Amino acid sequence: MELFTNLTLIACLCSALAVTCATVVIVDFVTDASRRYKDRYIQETSVQYDDILLQMPPGRIFDLSLAFAALGGFLAIGIVTLFSGTPSLPKLLFFGPLGLAAAFPLPRLYLRYLKNQRLLKFNEQLEDALLSISGSLKAGFSLPQALDEIARANRHPISFEFNLLTQELRLGVNFEEAFTKMSKRVGSKDFELVRIAVITARQTGGELTNVLERLAYVIRERLRITRKVAALTAQGRLQAIIIGAMPFLLLAAMAYIAPDMVNAFLNSPLGLVVLFIAIGLVVTGFLIIRKITTIDI
Repeated sequence: MELFTNLTLIACLCSALAVTCATVVIVDFVTDASRRYKDRYIQETSVQYDDILLQMPPGRIFDLSLAFAALGGFLAIGIVTLFSGTPSLPKLLFFGPLGLAAAFPLPRLYLRYLKNQRLLKFNEQLEDALLSISGSLKAGFSLPQALDEIARANRHPISFEFNLLTQELRLGVNFEEAFTKMSKRVGSKDFELVRIAVITARQTGGELTNVLERLAYVIRERLRITRKVAALTAQGRLQAIIIGAMPFLLLAAMAYIAPDMVNAFLNSPLGLVVLFIAIGLVVTGFLIIRKITTIDI
């Protein structure tokens, strides 16, 4: 009997040691993965910061994302508890991480929105800038002087970008390299056409004024078609938002009308699995409709 007790004790100690080692390995793996993700997150955020010219440490966005995630998890649990009554462990384990996952990327999405708005404004100002450069060249200005006129026009963001371009030219950077850096920095397809046209005209000795005027016309027509397509697809994009929000609105209405039924549904594992599948299908449908209504010009 004593031997059996000793063997049981040894088995328990070995099991505890194995669990401890496994826990240490898992914690080390999770810590290393989190550190790598944080480094990649900060690196990508710093690139977006450079694009929209925000003066803030990139690591602050990661901290802000964690704060938003915590707030999202708290609000998700609070809203579900408000509509369905008494909180339970299945609700906490399902809606808490769901709120965390939904709220964590919000700061990055806002940065992407600011970047897209800046790019859109740059493209809208590029047409007038090309016509202004063409007019300056016809008046007898050199190309660096014409670019400097755009830089001094004080029209954000295009004046800022051209100011960086003229500063690089003054420091001795050649035209091709300076325009290439600006094209990569801005990320505009329209300016990439301008870069190719300017470099080609300088190398072949072509008439740059006519080329810039034709490019301005192409950019103007492209913006006109883009606005027309956006107007034609506005109904589809609105339908995607309404269809995506309708299941959640119906669930909230049912929780208000029949709280006992919804509470029983949310407290059962099968109900949570069905809800998880429904959320996945709704998100997939929203992304498909958004892909269909997004037309690249």
